[in-house]
Amino acid sequence: MKDWKDILIEPNISILQAIEIIDRGAVQITFVVDCNGRLLGTVSDGDVRRGILKGISMTDPVSLIMNQKPIVAGPDISKDKLREIMGKKEIRQIPIVDTSGKILRIETWLDTIRRSPKNNPVVLMAGGIGKRLGALTAGCPKPLLKVGDKPILQTILESFAEVGFHNFYLAVNYRADMIKAYFSNGERWGVQIQYLLENDPLGTAGALSLMPQKPTEPIIVMNGDILTKIDFEQLLGFHKETKSTATMCIRDYQIQVPYGVVEIEESRLVTIQEKPVHQCFVSAGIYVLDPDVLEWFPIKSKIDMPEVFHIVMGRNLPTSVFPIREYWIDIGHVDDYEKANGDYPGVFA
Repeated sequence: MKDWKDILIEPNISILQAIEIIDRGAVQITFVVDCNGRLLGTVSDGDVRRGILKGISMTDPVSLIMNQKPIVAGPDISKDKLREIMGKKEIRQIPIVDTSGKILRIETWLDTIRRSPKNNPVVLMAGGIGKRLGALTAGCPKPLLKVGDKPILQTILESFAEVGFHNFYLAVNYRADMIKAYFSNGERWGVQIQYLLENDPLGTAGALSLMPQKPTEPIIVMNGDILTKIDFEQLLGFHKETKSTATMCIRDYQIQVPYGVVEIEESRLVTIQEKPVHQCFVSAGIYVLDPDVLEWFPIKSKIDMPEVFHIVMGRNLPTSVFPIREYWIDIGHVDDYEKANGDYPGVFA
């Protein structure tokens, strides 16, 4: 690996600085070292997401979230053994260290393997009317509205295709003919597109029951009005590593109460907090489902994704959340559409 020293960091730098280094690097990880170059730990994208869930601030030192027991190897290890370890541990890189723990180099998994074709079905929900966008969607379905120089749905599809996904289903209803005419069978992008036609709106999950056959791989489901830079490979890897039946992407959301909030005991005022900001996690409209889930809700009936997760949880099967820290925007209102167009050149172009 060239320039591996660029991803070495000190334990006192902030988590936010570590994120910037992770995003710039090709291996999606940083290595925490002391002043002598000895390995103290690693910080991966997953460590950052777990830190978010624990409420750790992005300004806190990276030492709070680092993995203090990373997998390492000595300088005499063979390439075959390294590949065997990476495959067994499902990791992409291993630091090579000397007897004192000083990093000598970083060995990585072959990039060609990372970009191998992925057979997981990708279902993009593109049937909504988009009423909140007013006149913009009067004659055009929301997924075909242009952000930058191309339709929203094209940007979504290309972001999947770039990393090897090729098996797409578009759930359509409103102005379905326009979407079909634009995307056709997907040959233009080197992918296969099939259509799930909702004669009546089926909610945010009902179209899954229209899939012609039960898939053999986990299914990625995503709303067709979302633009994001999430790493879909990491999402699938997380779903597999956590042995989840259903995984929901979530994002941090803050809302400010526009009034002073008071706490009382009977008739006495205890505290008053002026315009407090409340923080929570909300669904980000991106999901991974094991194929068996499709058998547990009614065919061709309206059902929303929260109900699907309740069904899975009701069976006492594992569900997980995957925090999104990357760029994400839901184009639900005119203001969102305008913001996305302003963001586009710096994020997707």
